[in-house]
Amino acid sequence: MDWLDKLIKTFLDFEAMWKVLPQLLGTGLVNTLIISVAATVLGIVIGMILAVMGVARTAWLRVPARIYTDVFRGLPAILTILLIGQGFASISRQMFGPSPYPLGILALSLIAGAYIGEIFRAGIQSVERGQLEACRALGMSYGSAMRLVVVPQGIRRVLPALVNQFIAIVKDSSLVYFLGLLVTERELFRVGQDAAVLTGNLSPLVMAGIFYLVITVPLTHLVNYFDNRFRTGRRKPTPPKSGLEEVAEQSLSPVYTRGENT
Repeated sequence: MDWLDKLIKTFLDFEAMWKVLPQLLGTGLVNTLIISVAATVLGIVIGMILAVMGVARTAWLRVPARIYTDVFRGLPAILTILLIGQGFASISRQMFGPSPYPLGILALSLIAGAYIGEIFRAGIQSVERGQLEACRALGMSYGSAMRLVVVPQGIRRVLPALVNQFIAIVKDSSLVYFLGLLVTERELFRVGQDAAVLTGNLSPLVMAGIFYLVITVPLTHLVNYFDNRFRTGRRKPTPPKSGLEEVAEQSLSPVYTRGENT
C-alpha cells in the first residue's frame, strides 16, 4: 500500500494544510471575496446598461451591445485578463501604482458584464408584453414603463442566474494571478500554489480548493432554494376537494335550499 501512503502524503498532508491555513484565511479568502464582489458589482452595472441597450428600439444602441457581448463572451477569460492587464499596465501604474489588482478586477468586470447583460436581457424580455402596453395605455412613457414596471420584474426573475454568475466569477478570480499580484494581494489559488511550490506538496492547493467549495457549494444550494421559491411561490398549494364535499356544500347553500322550498 505504498501508493496509498504516497497519495495521502501528496494530497492530504494535514501539517502542510495547517501551516498554510492562516494565509488562506487572512490573505487568500479576503482578496478572493474582494475581487469577486467588486467584479460582480461593476459587472451588474455594465450588464444593466447592455441589457437596456439590447432591448432598445434603435439599432445604434442594439448593435454595439451585441458586439460587446459577442466579443467578451467569445474570448477566453485568461486572454481577456492578460490583454487588459498588460495593455493598460502603464496607465494603471500611473493611477494605482505597481499593483495590477485594479486591472484584474476590471478584466473580470468586463467579462461578467457580457454574461450578466444577457441574463438581464432575457429577464426583461420574459416579462409579458401586455404589461408594457398597459403602462402605455395609462399614459406612461416607454422609459418610465421599462424603469418602473418591466425591468424590476425582469431582475427578480433572474436572481438565481445572477448568483450562478457570481459563483463563476469566484472561480475565475483564480486567473488574476497571471498578472503577478503582490504578496498582500494574493488570492486563494496563488496562496495555495506558492505554499505548494515551497513545500513540494499539493496539500496546500487541496486546502485552497476546499475554500472554493466552502464559498460555492452553499451558494449553489441557495440558488436552487430561490429558484424553487420563485417557481412555486410563497403560498402552499391546497389539496383538491373531493366531489362529495362540493355536493355537500352546494346542498347547504341558501340558493340551493330556496330552490327546494319552491
